[in-house]
Amino acid sequence: MELNFLGGASEVGRSAILFKGSKNIMLDYGIKLNHKTEYPLPPGKVDACVLSHAHIDHSGNFPFLYNEAFPTTYGTSPTKELSNLLVEDSIKVGKKNHQPPKFGKHQLRTFLERFAPYEYGEEIDLGEYGITLYDAGHISGSAVTSIESRKTGKRLVYTGDFKLEPQMIQGSADIVKSDILVTETTYANREHPERQELLKRFIDDVKATLDSGGTALIPSFAVGRAQEILAVLHKHQLSDYVFIDGMARKATQISMRYPEFIRNNELLNDAMKKITWIGSEQHRVHAVNGPSIIITTAGMLNGGPVLNYVTKLGPNSKIFLTGYQVEGTNGNRLMEGKPLLIDGRKERVDTPWVYYDFSAHAGSVDLYEYVRKSAPELVVCVHGDPTASESFAENLKVEGFKTVVPKQGDSLKIDF
Repeated sequence: MELNFLGGASEVGRSAILFKGSKNIMLDYGIKLNHKTEYPLPPGKVDACVLSHAHIDHSGNFPFLYNEAFPTTYGTSPTKELSNLLVEDSIKVGKKNHQPPKFGKHQLRTFLERFAPYEYGEEIDLGEYGITLYDAGHISGSAVTSIESRKTGKRLVYTGDFKLEPQMIQGSADIVKSDILVTETTYANREHPERQELLKRFIDDVKATLDSGGTALIPSFAVGRAQEILAVLHKHQLSDYVFIDGMARKATQISMRYPEFIRNNELLNDAMKKITWIGSEQHRVHAVNGPSIIITTAGMLNGGPVLNYVTKLGPNSKIFLTGYQVEGTNGNRLMEGKPLLIDGRKERVDTPWVYYDFSAHAGSVDLYEYVRKSAPELVVCVHGDPTASESFAENLKVEGFKTVVPKQGDSLKIDF
């Protein structure tokens, strides 16, 4: 048996791992969106696929697998719908940026037709292998994947992106015992702020902006982050001020169709009844006449309705960044004091900004806890900056774990 690392190894983005045994199983097949779209390596023969969750760095290139073959893809129901939303959007963005994807709408349709939704804990029978999905606590429908050999009883666990600490609308990830653990290491060398203190500072800051008559502009990832922020604001009786725009609206509606995948479903449901949905340019003009709170895509200010707002904010407004800003994106440029690139022009934005770490990834403490409780013979560190992944692996070696940090294109023989 072996694992082929086609992407997401010693990097964050384009996650793609091929499990090669009596059946070849593709674990995620995403893209990386920087200045140009980066794709994983081609996998060759694929018998079945598992999609851990909908985010584009895990789902974005799945339709490519359906150019010449028709494997079944397994995942949860929210993952199917949310992936469709995000992949369709990536097709539009790619064409706009003169970087069309390596597949068309026909392949996307085939991918959706060949998607088999499963519940957490429900075994998928692949002959020699049994596959089970567990809650990853990352976004709606996100899953930790367990592949168990019926011959040897050995278990390979692929975490995908996960979080142990419960969020407002996502519960804690399930820790699954393993013989081989393939784990994300995005934040292996740092810890997130204490959640309750972070929430208090965030709410106080938003309220202060409203009290001054300004707009709290919250650029947000459409899937996961937007719903989390919406629930947080509603819990603190701020829904009456909230406007929601862009793909965040559709993503929230999809998530609400699957209440069994949401913690505090009633909280989110109540919030949706009280907020204002942006449906026209006139609504957008009204929204920036604060006091108001606007949740909108894109989370890194690299497109979407957020660019309609950043140059129109009043003097007492503030921009609230709630997620990591990749180098080169408008969000990163804002943090570095550089002009934003909007429709090919450089636009200076003088509105003050603040960063709140609402990450839905495990911090270093969670990562170490997961490894220790999963108790594998081998830990494979993926989905992380090389420095973070290697440091994490070295520290685990001191604790007695066997570890490896693969690079894209590497193959790893495994005893399975």
